[in-house]
Amino acid sequence: MLVITIVNPALTFSGLLGNLLSAMVVLAPVPTFYRICKKKSTESFHSVPYVVGLFSATMWVYYGILTADVLLLTINIAVCFIEVIYLFIFLLYAPAKSRTFTTKLIVMINLGVFGCLLLVSNLFIKESRRAQITGGICASFAVSVFVAPLSIIRLVIRTKSVEYMPFSLSFFLTLSAIAWFSYGMLLGDLFVAVPNVFGFLLGITQIIIYLIYMNHNKDGSKAKMGSQELPEKKSSAQGEAGECAQVAEEV
Repeated sequence: MLVITIVNPALTFSGLLGNLLSAMVVLAPVPTFYRICKKKSTESFHSVPYVVGLFSATMWVYYGILTADVLLLTINIAVCFIEVIYLFIFLLYAPAKSRTFTTKLIVMINLGVFGCLLLVSNLFIKESRRAQITGGICASFAVSVFVAPLSIIRLVIRTKSVEYMPFSLSFFLTLSAIAWFSYGMLLGDLFVAVPNVFGFLLGITQIIIYLIYMNHNKDGSKAKMGSQELPEKKSSAQGEAGECAQVAEEV
């Protein structure tokens, strides 16, 4: 089903808006990689969120192909391209041990797991059920990754500092979830709609937490101490929070 059509302008508009907002979420880790390039070191940053992000995007690309959904394809093909750039930069500046671990992870998840799912889907699943099963896997995976940003919320509550959770990221995450939920409902695709209920709840929760702690101990010694003790954690948490949010918001 080709979904870009003037017959249902509301559907097309929500899908295009979802593409735009998801792109903003996807680009959230750019400061992280600017820092890596500038210092020529990955420091305390981790590659796992970006490997997972690439896997999620490729799964949604496959689902988009099966359903001929152009708007799902455009954002997720773009995400795949961006994730590859992120991982290339990471591998370029990572120490040997981290580079080896990341390479193994890419081979295992992005080639091994995705390849096996693709093979099983095409060889053992009827064409009429292929899209449904693939959509179920994509939706389940999208819901599961919403657990990851909860660690950032715990960090904010523990440190009473919103430095670890940019407001813009939470804001665009919420808007993106609303857009994709609307798109999924108008399209009648629950695999797209349902995960974004969790995305919306996560985004709203982050905004509420931000509003609670945005001025808390702003000039206090604890805030200063936290920034001194966790300089690398701050940037790493922001980058990974953006990436985890993006993983789930590619739909």
